[in-house]
Amino acid sequence: MSDSVAADSDTALLRFADMLAALGTETRLRIIRLLLSAHPEGMVVGEIGAELGIPASTLSHHLERLKNEGLVLVRRESTFLRCTANTQALQEVVGFLFAECCTRNNAIRPEEITCA
Repeated sequence: MSDSVAADSDTALLRFADMLAALGTETRLRIIRLLLSAHPEGMVVGEIGAELGIPASTLSHHLERLKNEGLVLVRRESTFLRCTANTQALQEVVGFLFAECCTRNNAIRPEEITCA
């Protein structure tokens, strides 16, 4: 493997590690799950907080982390912030895990993977 390919691979690995770390809390997983259920419209921040019972300051912290890792997209609509799950980024994470466990290393048989 060339140095540039190894560097690209290392960069991708670091990116996925950061993304998985951002998903590594119950609250953030609940936010992502809720935003996926509201896809593609997404939800305004107040709706997310009300639905999940998360105080505004706590929600802001979690959304910021998800946004910084590219897992949530945020756009301003008048005085509201609308959040959507970044399905492209989530697909990349799932694809990375699938490649590592099911194709490259055959640690898990692909036919045994089901959606819960």
